[in-house]
Amino acid sequence: MTQIISSLSEIADQYDALFVDLWGCVHNGVKAFSAANQALKDYRKAGGKVVLVTNSPKPRAGVQKQLVTFGVYDEAWDTIASSGDSARSALYQGAVGQDIYFIGEPRDLPFFDPLKILDDPMDIRRVSLEEAEGIVCTGPFDAQADPQVMRKDFSYAQSRGLKLLCANPDIIVDRGNTREWCAGALAKLYTEMGGESLYFGKPHAPIYDLARRRLAAMGEPIPDTRILAIGDGIQTDIKGAMDEGIDALFISGGLAAEETKTENQPNPEALNSYLAAETQAPRYTIGFLR
Repeated sequence: MTQIISSLSEIADQYDALFVDLWGCVHNGVKAFSAANQALKDYRKAGGKVVLVTNSPKPRAGVQKQLVTFGVYDEAWDTIASSGDSARSALYQGAVGQDIYFIGEPRDLPFFDPLKILDDPMDIRRVSLEEAEGIVCTGPFDAQADPQVMRKDFSYAQSRGLKLLCANPDIIVDRGNTREWCAGALAKLYTEMGGESLYFGKPHAPIYDLARRRLAAMGEPIPDTRILAIGDGIQTDIKGAMDEGIDALFISGGLAAEETKTENQPNPEALNSYLAAETQAPRYTIGFLR
């Protein structure tokens, strides 16, 4: 059974590093949570390392710029591992071909910026669906539209055997008080229709490998037993951490606030019912990161 805690400081000395989700934990897509900002700043001041592990399709430079606009403290984190970074590396190594049909919003076009860390990256071209060898999805064309609007295009793509590279496995996210669909919802639909979707963010292994590499680059390697993952996505942040053998702190006041009846802290009975239904067992739970 999960242990409900009141603050990160209660358990901080058990861990040398944190893998921290952003959306719903550190900010709400509009502004930073002041208590989370301070908790991470205090953790680093005491010597801990903070890796922001996000399913954002943005490269880490884009994520960093976004953090500034949201008001996330520079002192609250050390480095970033994004789903966009993992997915871009696979893209430029030919995971879904050279001629790509892009599903996403114009703001995510930096996903296709040249990748300089590879010795011989593939020359990627954006083309129509009819000309494409594969699909890259950073999110819906319209985050408010039902993913089913893609069914006709997906039926055609599946009939041609196109693979879909999903740059953000999240199904939904809350931007302030507005719930939006993410790329994961489209990839899920494509898979259900018989297509093949490739995932690189949480809960899948590639982003954790990247996070470990970014953490190791800061100094001595830290074993998984001394890492705590923090997140509000039960089937992304928490499942991913548990699959990797990493302890998890579940933020119940994010995506599952209603199901767990979280105001300041979750209702224990509602929380346990929710976790049982989701078949996940985070070591710790807290209403909000603080």
